[in-house]
Amino acid sequence: MEQRHLGRTGLRVTRLGLGTLNWARDTDEQEAADQLKAFWEAGGTLVDTADIYADGGAEYLLGRLTEVLVPRADLVIATKAGSVLEADRRVDCSRRHLLAALDASLERLGTDYVDLWQLHAFDPHTPLEETLAALDLAVSSGRARYVGVSDFSGWQLAKAGTWQLAAPGVRNRLASTQMEYSLLQRGVEREVLPAALDLGIGLLPSSPLGRGVLTAKYRHGTPADSRGGSEHMAPFVAPYLDETAGRVVDAVATAADGLAVTPLQVALSWVRDRPGVTAPILGARTAQQLGAALSVEALSLPDEIRRALDDVSAPVHHYPDQDWSTL
Repeated sequence: MEQRHLGRTGLRVTRLGLGTLNWARDTDEQEAADQLKAFWEAGGTLVDTADIYADGGAEYLLGRLTEVLVPRADLVIATKAGSVLEADRRVDCSRRHLLAALDASLERLGTDYVDLWQLHAFDPHTPLEETLAALDLAVSSGRARYVGVSDFSGWQLAKAGTWQLAAPGVRNRLASTQMEYSLLQRGVEREVLPAALDLGIGLLPSSPLGRGVLTAKYRHGTPADSRGGSEHMAPFVAPYLDETAGRVVDAVATAADGLAVTPLQVALSWVRDRPGVTAPILGARTAQQLGAALSVEALSLPDEIRRALDDVSAPVHHYPDQDWSTL
């Protein structure tokens, strides 16, 4: 599998990553093992998790599998901290919480370090310099090799990225930002992606298949065995089942027919090769689904198809995003 640098750093990762959101919840240990083995055998390296996935279960499962199935040294392990499941607080990026969370993640993962440690969200109640200092301490102590963020808005990313660059040799540049990005969700193109490109921060798209909708499986109804057919995941899929999304999915399916490939391959290839993207994160439910996604490695979309998909999925840009004369 082809590799790319993660942002403006020396870290190289495969241009597709494996997500573990469903591990230890909807995906059991055997299925997770099958996914990780298939990903590794295909040449994949980047595996993304978080301390709150299955309340730590996903990290623990990944740690077990790196002990018995895939060598730790062959993987670029990325995890996140900062999200909390408390009634009165959803984000805690205080130094106290972050460093304790990192130690707990390392214990569950069974490793001395993570390759990429990410803030899971922006914390408006903690001074940003305190939060970012915790990232620097994680690197200087050897517990993290690189650092990044997730779900930061454009101004938040620009502020954090600029702060880290203001003291070279003391602070560590942000390597990545993880955000939802697909043909059905191009909001990051307004401000997040321009900020990332300017600051040399690599984008790791989550939900690159529009929460599964871009596979075209929902064109004629909701399959019972799909995320949209499950009680706890149906609200996650529902926003992308409207008429506007349907037009995009139809265009993807038409392109797939013309290329003799699948809609999944078309949609994933589109986002993988967007400017600023390092590696979409694949959140497959089964090893079979993952294998279908990994088959996109050999596909590059023709320019005319890419432009057609750009047009049909184009987000609306008005003042002040693009043309200041258009209100």
